[in-house]
Amino acid sequence: MTHQTPADDREWSLDELAEAYAYPATAPGQGRTPGAWLRANMVSSLDGAAQHDGRSQPLSGDADMRIFGTLRGLADAVVVGAETVRLEGYRPARAREAFAARRKAAGQTPAPAIAVVSASLHLDFSLPLFTEPLTPTLILTGAAAPADRVRAAERAGARVVIAGDGRGVDPAAAVSALAGLGLTRLLTEGGPRLLGQFVASGTLDELCLTLSPTMTAGDSQRIAGGPGALVPERFALASLLEEAGFLFARYDRI
Repeated sequence: MTHQTPADDREWSLDELAEAYAYPATAPGQGRTPGAWLRANMVSSLDGAAQHDGRSQPLSGDADMRIFGTLRGLADAVVVGAETVRLEGYRPARAREAFAARRKAAGQTPAPAIAVVSASLHLDFSLPLFTEPLTPTLILTGAAAPADRVRAAERAGARVVIAGDGRGVDPAAAVSALAGLGLTRLLTEGGPRLLGQFVASGTLDELCLTLSPTMTAGDSQRIAGGPGALVPERFALASLLEEAGFLFARYDRI
């Protein structure tokens, strides 16, 4: 487990962060879905808010954004809810020179795919997320998704992946479907409702939590929402870094 002492106060390099956040060498049975590893990256204020004015960006900072970029630089696919795509103005993941050699050695595409979870597919397919990705954007939806919206998504160049028998997405089926496409290093950036679904279904392997040195008050969401787990999930601290007053914790499921 990696710890940092106050005397070590400095800026963590991208290479150091890439080593600290490297995915485990997955083997059958290691992740909740054999061969796959699903980690979440979320930020929280000191008083438990995951957003301010509906967005997570006001809680972030330069160090948090470097870790955000590092986690994307290591992932095969970034799984995100449709509402978060709309609120945060999601764009395609970009190729970054700092991670090019690592991605090539791991057999990855230059940039991770963005995988949008949506039951309705009410998305603006004219946005750069769908028209300009280096790696084609995926849409995870259910078998009963509106056929006209599926066709619109495919015309826009997105790949529609069925991950549920009904209208919505089954979290375990989503992880399994992505693993079936060879996308095993998975990262979800929420939002809170999607993360809550992964937690409640028992499919989350790891949480990367940024504790922001901010207070918001108000009634903002926590990092995970929706129906609760039948039994609280237990995680163990795997690493802890500090920079500029932010704490960066990584927890693995027990």
